[in-house]
Amino acid sequence: MLRLYNSLTKKVEEFKPIDEKKVGIYTCGPTVYLFQHIGNFRSFATADFLIRALRANGLKTRFVMNITDVGHMTDDQVGGGDMGEDKIEKAAAREGKSVWEVAKFYTDTFLKDYELLNLTPADKLCKATDHIREQIDLIKQIEEKGFTYQINDGIYFDTSKLKNYGQLSSLDEIKEGARVEKNDEKKNPRDFALWKFSPVGERRQMEWKSPWGVGFPGWHIECSAMSMKYLGISFDIHTGGVDHKEIHHPNEIAQSKAVTGKNLANFWIHTAFMQVAGDKMSKSLGNTYTLYDLEKEGYEPLALRYLYLQTHYRQEMNFTYAALDGAQNALRRLWNDVSRWEDPSASSGQVQKDFDEYEKAFFEAVNDDLNMSKALAVMWVLVKSDNPTGAKSRLLFKMDEVLGLDIEKKSAELKKQAGLVPDHIREMLEERESLRKDKRYNLADQMRRKIEKLGYVVEDTKKGAKARKK
Repeated sequence: MLRLYNSLTKKVEEFKPIDEKKVGIYTCGPTVYLFQHIGNFRSFATADFLIRALRANGLKTRFVMNITDVGHMTDDQVGGGDMGEDKIEKAAAREGKSVWEVAKFYTDTFLKDYELLNLTPADKLCKATDHIREQIDLIKQIEEKGFTYQINDGIYFDTSKLKNYGQLSSLDEIKEGARVEKNDEKKNPRDFALWKFSPVGERRQMEWKSPWGVGFPGWHIECSAMSMKYLGISFDIHTGGVDHKEIHHPNEIAQSKAVTGKNLANFWIHTAFMQVAGDKMSKSLGNTYTLYDLEKEGYEPLALRYLYLQTHYRQEMNFTYAALDGAQNALRRLWNDVSRWEDPSASSGQVQKDFDEYEKAFFEAVNDDLNMSKALAVMWVLVKSDNPTGAKSRLLFKMDEVLGLDIEKKSAELKKQAGLVPDHIREMLEERESLRKDKRYNLADQMRRKIEKLGYVVEDTKKGAKARKK
């Protein structure tokens, strides 16, 4: 039984799907004006763990993720996300490219990194610019319901007309001129743009005709329009970073509820921020590390995934290179250990009474609001147990369907590499075996050290000595 913390109700609840046949999940994807950093990917990893957990519970999923390639303004934490410059347009000016080139480049880079982290691909990846018509149609419906008004720079949503606006956020903590920039034309500080007009006398690279004038959609409307198109007017789960909890997600809910009268999603899952060495992650501090930055330093992409597993998604995570070193060492040790295990079929007839306990403990942790660190600890208890390795591997590979550490694939690659021992190393192994049979142990030990100096580890097994690459 999967239990999840619901940001909407502020408590852990048993998850019950709307439709038993398929769970609808929407994740706020990237704004493609910049490389996504490791804090961004932590949120995407949470969505991945969730999808894997749902599938492990026998549920089918319909996973939708958006690509924001227009309308996301630079001051996204003030003025309802309506202030400043369009992030894509600003990036295009900075890089001397068209907005379309910028969006494509950063989308492609995101998807490459996404795959390297072994994250579940979306069943539907939808771009904001491919759904302008749907966004205009939704704004029309909101207008017909009486929730809009027009000011000089666009069409705005009147939040005062929606009962219980801002359930996800801390409205009492938000003051105009602090987190919300003052705009004398807006009726309420938290009103937000549905459609922005192109500046007078200026032609944007991305702009479209609408019933209200030439312009472009506000940031929030895309998620409401696309999620409802692909998942229905009310679906199961919406995920994203905790930074969306105050403005973006409450506005999504408002837009949809104004039209349908229903909750957009039943569960809202938010991933906490990531710090770097105790500091806030920010461009000014130069610590917005990307996956490419880590790869340049020699880290496996999946080492970062392993690191994500070690901290609960609702707790702030502190990234350090020392922690990443530990994660990489643990992951490589895991792959190496399993590479020396027997094939799963080798002990197919053996059943260990404690295997059921391992499996139960693992999935209880996963189902306890995605307690992945506890699940990881249970996995290590299994790995270190003295049960037959072939039997252990069967359960381990099942666990890894949730963990996503590519254990079966990586261990098989290492096992194959270990089998490719050069002839001169094999000859040295055979000579060492002869010395051992003759009880010339000192010379045998010397031969072992020679082999190790050449980059190979010698292992004595019941079937004789073997060598493998370090």
